[in-house]
Amino acid sequence: MQRVNSGCRYALAALALCCASGAHSSEQQHSSDAVMLQGFHWHSHQTNWYNSMQANALSIKQLGVSHVWFPPASDAAAPQGYLPRQLNNLNSAYGSAAQLQAATAALAQQGVKSVADIVVNHRVGSTNWADFTNPTWGPWAVTRDDEWGQGSGNWDSGDGYHAARDLDHSNATVQADIINWINNVLKPAGFSGIRFDYSKGYSAYYAGLYARATEADFCVGEVWTDLNYDNVDAHRQQLVDFVNGTAGDCGVFDFTTKGLLNQALNANQYWRLSNNYQPAGGIGWWPQKMVTFVDNHDTGPSEMCGNGQSYWPVACNKVMEGYAYILSHPGIPSVYWAHVYDWNLYQPIQALIALRRELNIRSDASVAVQVADASRYAAIVDDKLAVKIGPGDWQPGAGWTLALSGDGYALWKKSTSEQADWQRTVVFVYGVTAAGQDMFIRGGIDHNYAAANLGLSCTASNYQCALPIRHNNLRNPTTAPWKQNEQYLDWYGSESGQSSAALGTAADWTTNMWPASWGTKRTVALDGYGEEPLNQYGEHYWMLDVEMDCSRSANGWFELKTFISNGPGWEADISQPGAPYASGNHFAQCGKLNVFRRGEAQPVTISNF
Repeated sequence: MQRVNSGCRYALAALALCCASGAHSSEQQHSSDAVMLQGFHWHSHQTNWYNSMQANALSIKQLGVSHVWFPPASDAAAPQGYLPRQLNNLNSAYGSAAQLQAATAALAQQGVKSVADIVVNHRVGSTNWADFTNPTWGPWAVTRDDEWGQGSGNWDSGDGYHAARDLDHSNATVQADIINWINNVLKPAGFSGIRFDYSKGYSAYYAGLYARATEADFCVGEVWTDLNYDNVDAHRQQLVDFVNGTAGDCGVFDFTTKGLLNQALNANQYWRLSNNYQPAGGIGWWPQKMVTFVDNHDTGPSEMCGNGQSYWPVACNKVMEGYAYILSHPGIPSVYWAHVYDWNLYQPIQALIALRRELNIRSDASVAVQVADASRYAAIVDDKLAVKIGPGDWQPGAGWTLALSGDGYALWKKSTSEQADWQRTVVFVYGVTAAGQDMFIRGGIDHNYAAANLGLSCTASNYQCALPIRHNNLRNPTTAPWKQNEQYLDWYGSESGQSSAALGTAADWTTNMWPASWGTKRTVALDGYGEEPLNQYGEHYWMLDVEMDCSRSANGWFELKTFISNGPGWEADISQPGAPYASGNHFAQCGKLNVFRRGEAQPVTISNF
């Protein structure tokens, strides 16, 4: 399955999920509020790590995370755990099997789930290249194209890994033993989720198979490939392909967003984070399936800047900018133990997580990028959180309160006074039409006025100059389909999910009386058009009847202009006397009954109901 376009990301998600054969429901199946802590760094094995995790269980809960990703739990040839040897032996450099279980139990007591690091792309023998024990396997478990040269399994279904033997996941015994290890060794140790290491090393089909067979409640794969900054879409397509390959049962680390953050923060290329006013990383296509991060045990340092792996790090002095981004944006964020506990960033990261939870920013949150250039990136998330990162200046304007700030970042939330104020608002506009013609209305607040007087930077994607509406009349069979999925009275035409035939907000033809000669009486109350008690003015007064969020108006005022399809087209500019500012449009008042005649400047009336 290929992605069609960015606007179809939710349709793509639904299609992938409908194809999943598993009966379980993971965190990534739907909108999620999960936040994960990577519970280790590259040097964690140098102490009795499980004891440290157990001791910090309450602190981890108070940080605000829902999941903790553990280091590989099985016996391994390297202390970090990524050269697994005896899968069923949970004594490792991080501690004993009993200490592991005590750590997961302490977290569970605090309501935090544990995620196992599953290293199954490859394996090492107990004493040589391939004398696998516990479980015992022979050369038949090794792919025939492995560097060892003695594997007799099938061809590798992914990329090779030279430091250990590549496993043949098409082999039924390999599959059964891996599933047994997860179900009967790792799950009793306290794990309910899975992180697949080196997921590009074998077909995503097998990750999905293992996730379903073990009923993992959280599943994420590591697909770390080279990022060509001149072809970002190809990189995020690889992420989507992995998710689709698991039949939608696993998410994936958003390495595209990671790479774009690197360039934004390290090279002042904040413009890379925006693609047509949407996030340019994996979260711009399929946010529910993306696990975002600033750095991890491979990409970043460990206890301090400059040590550890540091293969692809964010600049050490820009780390909090990175967290301001991922903890305010869609996807499932993952924060890094070293940053939280070794770099003394616990409190600012905790504050960001708390703000995310206060405003209920979830994995499928909407994003409207406001600006992205060489010095700053700013966005409005779910129309209730504003974020700016970078040295450049930016403010969200009136109606916002600064919630958090630090070196290079700031976040605002909607002021209490700016909570929605829904009021019934009715507009009548007189316009004579012929058969096959319909009236549409566009409106909101003038962009230039909003920029100069309200501190708003209005675009067709952020809808800051639009008025949120809820239609009261969906009874007209002609206009109701055009009103479906419409959320705003705006200047821009059809919205996402709205019929492309909607040339604005559809109005309904009304009259003050229905003569008997016209046949069966039609009324707005029953039919959605026709006779209407609020129409005291005559025939051909087209009606818009909505609940409108008056908190988004300009001191109670908003503008509008009409369009008649299949004929007259747009209404000419007018200059309304007594208007609150200069404009070529009609001015109406939110929460009132507004009556105009098309092409005439003087309102018929603006009155209370």
